[in-house]
Amino acid sequence: MAQARVIRKLCELGPQQIADFFALLHERTHAKTREGKPYFACKFRDAKRTATCMVWGDSDLFAECERDWLPGAFYKLRATYDEHRQYGPTLFVHKLRPVVEQDRAEGFVEADLLDRSRFDSEVMFAELVKLATDEIADEPLRQLVTTLLEVHAERLKLLPGSPKHYYAFPGGWLEHVLSVTRTCLLLVDRYREIHKELSPPLNRDLVIAGSILHEIGRVAELQPTTQMGETPEKTVPGQLFGHIVLGRDMIREVARGIEKLDAQLLMLLEHIVQTYLALPEWGSPRLPAIPEVLILHHADDLDAKLEMYARCLRRDMGAGPFTDRDPVLGRQLLRDRKA
Repeated sequence: MAQARVIRKLCELGPQQIADFFALLHERTHAKTREGKPYFACKFRDAKRTATCMVWGDSDLFAECERDWLPGAFYKLRATYDEHRQYGPTLFVHKLRPVVEQDRAEGFVEADLLDRSRFDSEVMFAELVKLATDEIADEPLRQLVTTLLEVHAERLKLLPGSPKHYYAFPGGWLEHVLSVTRTCLLLVDRYREIHKELSPPLNRDLVIAGSILHEIGRVAELQPTTQMGETPEKTVPGQLFGHIVLGRDMIREVARGIEKLDAQLLMLLEHIVQTYLALPEWGSPRLPAIPEVLILHHADDLDAKLEMYARCLRRDMGAGPFTDRDPVLGRQLLRDRKA
């Protein structure tokens, strides 16, 4: 009688190892080669590793992948794991099926395959509202910010920071925005002290409001997910306009109902939301024209990049002084260090 295979973990597999394991289909992208031949690029993952599986048009699995493989669903795979110098962790799938309830007896647990925030979304949301309430002195501007947070509270607790790159998990939006806002508070107070000659001084309220609302447009840009582990797709407006324009529109809509909101203050807030990415190649439609944008831009960029570096170092399970090549960062990171 054939002996049952031991279930392994994707994150623990070594080069050229064939194994049975559970994984989440994180992404499935349909494309064509230069010769016009179709293929799918699929990304399977657990909480610590993502590996790419290429399903070519002439593969026996192509029709099955096209018809049955659903992003956001959990699968039991038999596959060979390898590490490509350019593309990082890869899989050659031999067999695949959706998980069933009986797989729990072999160790299947959804949470083992999902990245998730280290912090409670309810607590983070309450902290963000408290920052807006305590730190924004201008009452109409404070009302604008807290109204947007409260109207979209349930969605904001579930949103990722971005669909694929930084804080790409439920609760990621809150974790990112809360971190950025705290950093902006430190920076604006520091630079107000350094540049006392500015008249008017750096606007503290504007920096705080901009840091809280700089990615509020994700609410309109991304579809609500329908199942655990699903990567959010963009809405039609999200595809047409992106979160920057949608965020500005959301701010304008709420602002119409707030009496005594200073028109220039609102205009400058819109400018911050429009230009915080700072560079056209990053998606900024205009260049920053006020210094407050610089504080948000650098706090936002630093927070996003540090999260991506930390995630890569935290997840990596390979051998050697460097991590596997991270597909998002496009590089390996040094992990074998004592200092």
